[in-house]
Amino acid sequence: QVQLVESGGGLVHTGESLRLSCATSGRIVGSLGMGWWRQAPGKEREFVAALNWDGGITYYADSVKGRFTVSRCGAKNTACLEMSNLRPEDTAVYFCVAVRSAMSVQAMAAQRVYDYWGQGTQVTVSS
Repeated sequence: QVQLVESGGGLVHTGESLRLSCATSGRIVGSLGMGWWRQAPGKEREFVAALNWDGGITYYADSVKGRFTVSRCGAKNTACLEMSNLRPEDTAVYFCVAVRSAMSVQAMAAQRVYDYWGQGTQVTVSS
């Protein structure tokens, strides 16, 4: 069974930066497409960013474009999310996700495509 483990969440102030990391474990064949979703209190889960299977193509929600960067954490089947200029509306539980099938990064903006989800890490941005 593949497991995803997030780390790096915490409490920051408006305008500050934070880096989330996601590590995978278990039996993985090939490369995974990976990404990040988030869920704020009382709101539905929403797409944040996606990274295709070879780590070469990225895709972002409009709300984070220009502020967040998703990439491999220097190793295959990992995903890091560099978040800068954070705002109170970025406060949420952030989930790392992964998918086995190769697909366009645009398709990775749909929740149903993912095979694996992490437990989530809390990010709180105070004003």
